[in-house]
Amino acid sequence: MTATATRTLNVTEAIETRRSIRKFVQEPIPAADLHEVLRLASLAPSAWNAQTWRFAVIQNPELQGKLQEAAYGQGQITNAPAVIVVYSDMEDTLNTVEETAHPGMGDAGRNGQRKTFDGVFGAQDVAQRGAWGLSQANIAFGFMMVAARGLGYDTVPMLGFNPQQVKDLLGLPAHVQIAGLLPIGKRAEEGFPHHRHSVERITKFY
Repeated sequence: MTATATRTLNVTEAIETRRSIRKFVQEPIPAADLHEVLRLASLAPSAWNAQTWRFAVIQNPELQGKLQEAAYGQGQITNAPAVIVVYSDMEDTLNTVEETAHPGMGDAGRNGQRKTFDGVFGAQDVAQRGAWGLSQANIAFGFMMVAARGLGYDTVPMLGFNPQQVKDLLGLPAHVQIAGLLPIGKRAEEGFPHHRHSVERITKFY
């Protein structure tokens, strides 16, 4: 698929044609497309339906320039029309945990959700439960890349950045955990094809 693709890809096509792209077509992403990528990412599985993930979407060139500095000067930050910061806020999740109970479960579900989370995480410190919340956000991070590709967009997952600088730049609380930065747009290069271990190399069957 090229940068001019308009059809929606199926899951297999999205995964097989995904590339890590660092040079993007210089055109803005329609708000509706961005919203759809975020909506699909938010449908990622989450233990206890915690949904600890949060998204920060940066489309301001000046802010992207500062974010690039926090990412050790990596050029894809400012080359992409948008950058999505995927992070986890476990403290917000705990404070509002009743919101994650399914409405069909009524008051019993909300009370049960509160009891479960207080019991599991109440005795943990912020760092311990923050690590668990980050594991949930990482799932959404992966879903987001597939969702973007399925809509004809390209991304490159970035784990090289100064977390504290990113938090300061975006005004995020100190306790949040950042899963990664995700420049997104339409590819202006093809990128390298996949080079992966075989299934047999990485798998044990029991």
